[in-house]
Amino acid sequence: MLTIGELASYAGVTVRAVRHYHAKGLLPEPERDHSGYRRYDAGAVVELIKIRTLAEAGVPLARVRELLRADEAEFATAVADIDKRLRAEIRQRQRHRERIARLASGESLTLPPEVVGYLDRLRALGVDERIVRAERDGWILLAAHSPERVPEWMARKREQIADPRLIDFFLTLSQALDRLAGDPRLVELADKLAAYITRLAEEKGEDYVDDIDMEPPLVKLMDTLAFDTVPPARRLIELLKKRGWTGWTKLERVESTRATSTPEP
Repeated sequence: MLTIGELASYAGVTVRAVRHYHAKGLLPEPERDHSGYRRYDAGAVVELIKIRTLAEAGVPLARVRELLRADEAEFATAVADIDKRLRAEIRQRQRHRERIARLASGESLTLPPEVVGYLDRLRALGVDERIVRAERDGWILLAAHSPERVPEWMARKREQIADPRLIDFFLTLSQALDRLAGDPRLVELADKLAAYITRLAEEKGEDYVDDIDMEPPLVKLMDTLAFDTVPPARRLIELLKKRGWTGWTKLERVESTRATSTPEP
């Protein structure tokens, strides 16, 4: 016969837990002996181990009470169901662990691998990190909005990033980041960008240039992210509009308002 402390020790729980299970009606509470102590037999140890195991598996105590009263077949079926649920939880927690482990790489937590590769390629080419961040934030929104179209957009980006003209534009913009909005270099950038877009539209068609199907509020949000990260980009878009194109996230052709008789101030 065991004291409550010995019972708790054999079952791997605390005395407080034993008393709690008594209060919940899960474990019968024996009468006190002539010395005033409650004494438990080996059967109580087995029952307590069952209670502990079910409780640790996340089974509500009310359900534990039902299982303890079930016959062997019912108990086996219930345990199989619990095991199935636990395995599903383990798989889910493993996915959570994988996501947490990817936090160290930052971008891979929120972006598909092909986009992360594209951003790394920009860095390798010497593009300023602020521009890369603007691209990254835009892709985070795009991937969340239309994940099914990411492969299509990335295929186009990989094609474009192989064009030395676009790389030259990125590098020139990188040099202009710390300059004032009125810096003449932005005019040069606007000329380069307009020429590049126009040539792309002529070669691939305007549908190729303007094929970002998304709601205007999302476009505006992405533009704001880019302008906040790369302030000269706002002035650049103003200059670009005079050259027949507008938009940062979504390019659109507009009527050119650039004077032809005098150079752009």
